[in-house]
Amino acid sequence: MKRNLSHWLLALFFMIAGMFHFLFIANYEGIMPPWLPWHRALVIVSGLCEVAGGLGVLWHATRSYARYGLIALCLAVFPANVQMLLNAQVAHASALWLTLLWIRLPLQILLIVWIWRATRPRAE
Repeated sequence: MKRNLSHWLLALFFMIAGMFHFLFIANYEGIMPPWLPWHRALVIVSGLCEVAGGLGVLWHATRSYARYGLIALCLAVFPANVQMLLNAQVAHASALWLTLLWIRLPLQILLIVWIWRATRPRAE
């Protein structure tokens, strides 16, 4: 994939994902692990970080900051992805939904690889 296209797609992906935090805040609060405090605040902060990271990908001067910030964000939200799966198991969700949630967990690794590749300096 051309790097410029990859920048734009990655930016769009994270900006849309970040906006969803504000459009569906209750849904995101519902997948917060119970051991974390301040669910609403963390949902808002993570949404802002996704939007900021997406925007940061677009400019060369901020791309490396966006790179590390988005990778850190992917690692930070991983517990919420696990909690979403646990919630679905407790709710006896369909086998299809559970399978998709299981598949989503390792897809975080591919997302991190995409972030790394799309934002790395050209010399790499």
